[in-house]
Parts: sequence; C-alpha cells; structure tokens
Amino acid sequence: MARRYFGTDGIRGLANRHPMTSEVALKVGMAAGTVFQTGTHSHRPRVVIGKDTRLSGYMLEAALMSGFTSVGMDVFLLGPMPTPAVAMLTRSLRADLGVMISASHNRFDDNGIKLFDPDGYKLSDEMELRIEELIDSDSSTLLVSAEDIGRAKRVESAQERYVEYAKRTLPRNLRFDGLRIVVDCANGAGYRVAPEVLWELGAEVIKIGVEPDGRNINHKCGSTAPDALIDKVREVRADIGVALDGDADRVVIVDEKGQIVDGDQLMAVIAESWQRRGKLAAGGIVATVMSNLGLERHLKDMGLSMARTPVGDRYVVDYMRKHGYNVGGEQSGHIVLSDFTTTGDGLVSALQVLAVAVASERPVSEVCSCFAPVPQLLKNVRYASGKPLEDSGVQKSIEAAKARLGNAGRLVIRPSGTEPVIRVMAEGDDESLVAAVVGDICEAVQAAAARAA
Repeated sequence: MARRYFGTDGIRGLANRHPMTSEVALKVGMAAGTVFQTGTHSHRPRVVIGKDTRLSGYMLEAALMSGFTSVGMDVFLLGPMPTPAVAMLTRSLRADLGVMISASHNRFDDNGIKLFDPDGYKLSDEMELRIEELIDSDSSTLLVSAEDIGRAKRVESAQERYVEYAKRTLPRNLRFDGLRIVVDCANGAGYRVAPEVLWELGAEVIKIGVEPDGRNINHKCGSTAPDALIDKVREVRADIGVALDGDADRVVIVDEKGQIVDGDQLMAVIAESWQRRGKLAAGGIVATVMSNLGLERHLKDMGLSMARTPVGDRYVVDYMRKHGYNVGGEQSGHIVLSDFTTTGDGLVSALQVLAVAVASERPVSEVCSCFAPVPQLLKNVRYASGKPLEDSGVQKSIEAAKARLGNAGRLVIRPSGTEPVIRVMAEGDDESLVAAVVGDICEAVQAAAARAA
C-alpha cells in the first residue's frame, strides 16, 4: 500500500505547507495517540515531544500537543533536544510514544515529525500505515470525554538527563582533560547539551553554531557545511573538531590538521576498538550501499564482515536488531551503537572516537586513518516532476555504466527519500572512470527531467 504521509524518515515537508501544517500535525497527534494507547498500564498514556530549533517547531509542537491531549494522552515537552535524547527519554520516562519535530540536516523552512515506539525505535511500516489510516478518518470519533483529556507539562530535567546518559557511555574514569575541542552544533538541537557534555568531561571547549534564531539551523554550519569548523580548528589549533547536524543524530569529525573524517572511518575506528576490547557483536558491522568499498576491504582484512542495507538509519537499525550487531551506520555520519542507543547519536559517536584517541595517546589524524578510501563520487540531480529513473534513456545510461565498471567498482542510483533529488554514486579503483560514468548518468537524468518538466 502506498504511503501518503510517511517517507523514509517520518513525515517531512515545507513548513506551513501540506503535509507539514498545524492541521496535519493535530491529526497525527490524534492518530498516533490512539494507536499507542495500550490500556495495559495503571497510569494515563504518555508521550514525550522534543524538537530542534526551527521557527516552525513552536507551531507543530502546539498542534501535536493538542492532538495527543484530545485523545487522552499526557504530554511531556522536552524543548530543543537531540533526536537520540528523545528516543532515550521515551524509554526512561516509560512513555508509550516519542516524537521528534525536526527535518534533520535540511534548511530551516523544512520540518518533519519522527515517531518512536515505547522502546525508542522508529516505527515499522505497519505502524505508520495504521496511523495514516486514522489521519484520514473521521477524527471526531477519536476524541475522549472532557474528563479524560490529557495534561501537558515541561520536563525541566531533560537536558541534565541526557548529559549524564551521554557521559555514562564512556569507560569509567576516562577524561578529556588537556584536549581542546571545537564543537559545531549547527544552531540546532544539540546546542546546549553537546558543549556541556564535553566540558564536564574536562575538555577545553570552543563552541560555534550555538546561537539559534529559528532560521539559521544548518546554515553554513554543522555536519553538512563543515568549512567553519575546519577554519576554527586550524585557528585555535584544536585537537579535534566535532560537527553535529540540526537534530544531532549525525556527526562529522575534523582532525587536528583540519581534515574531514566521514562516517565510514568513524565506524572503522569504533569497530576496531570494540573488537580489541571484546565488545563487538556478530563479528562485524552494518553499513549501507553508500559506504566505501575501502571500508569493506579493510574489515575483511581484519576478519570482520560488513553487511549492507538500503540508505536510511532505520534500515541499518532493523538489520542490527534482527542479526545481533551492535555497530552500524552510514557514511554521512549516522552511527548507531546499540549498546547505548536505538538511533544515530552524533555526540555519543564522537565520544567513542575521542576515547580511542585518549586511550592510545595518538592524534586524531592517526586514529581516524584506518583505510584508504576507494575513489568515490556522489552527485545529486534535482528534478521538478516525473520519475526520471523510469526514463528509457536513463536506464540505458545506467546499464552502460555498469558494463564499464564491471567487477572493479560499484554503482548506486537512488531517489532521495526526503526531497526531489536523484543521487548518483559510483566508486572504483579507476578515478577517471568513476567520474565519467557519474557524469554520463547525471546528464541522462537531467535530460529526462527536462523532458518531463
């Protein structure tokens, strides 16, 4: 069944335009609140709601709160908090449902609604479909009596709870004293808690991207725009730079030389460390089709496996849960460490890398140079309408590219799950060949998009 609201990462869209309107948010609250009232507990059903710093978050928070209380749920408001903090607090507060209002790394004028089950995991397709059915139903039938309307309250201790949780993911007595760390919080959800965690662990913290105004989230800052972090690391001669995205579920590291370290290298660092300590489960890690072939080869040399899933941390987490892995993630910096978290956590991932650097007494540039990446090129082609990948010319171009790469490379072409973009990625040992096949496919997609416009 085709889904009308949910995409690959919750409901997302342009703020104040369908489906990201107060009206839809109200109905989402009513529908999700109805689905997740189990009736098996002695207390009133409860939901926790967190958000990032987007201007539209106020509007959507109020609408969701109204929807949930109207169907009899108590609402616990967290304010600006990282996505992984919402997942953690859903479990900690024994809530029936968790909600994060965020569009992650997108511009401020986008927003989204992510839902978590009582265990802190993103919802299954089946659950999302049940909610969609109720969104489009007669919502008046979901309303409770006046005496059963829910209450709403703010959780004043939410930030302190997450700070302590993040610190407890490190080995006992491990400190960052003497380290100079630049942290870029993308003017987003982690702008208070991330610097606090690093400071309490003993580091000298230089903060950027910590002055949100509702419109500057992810703007020339954060994990998707690390130039400001690179400049600051070099300026203050920091030991490391840590860049989060708008909802702090992904991370990009910058070493002391100002070089970017992506999620593939971070997964390699953590996998090696956990393997040495006897903590790595299932003999390997889980990554996506976008992770570099160099990572796969490196792990194989270590006697470790690498399973691949479709793009999206929910697919990574699903595979980890089914097959017993405890390390997984994406090249983009979504790292899932299931010993601690149920979703990507940029700060906790950075702490694990810092722990390796401190324990080994080596600079971050050495710690995070685990393997030589195979030449890889990713380009995005935006389109206005239609389905470019179904075009015969695009199909011929893809088949020709596969033939040229043969067994010496990989090709991944996929539509974005959150915006009208076709992502074209190729990798292989021949860098010029990789560039040529990506260019040819992009031209074919652009031509198909122009014909459909």
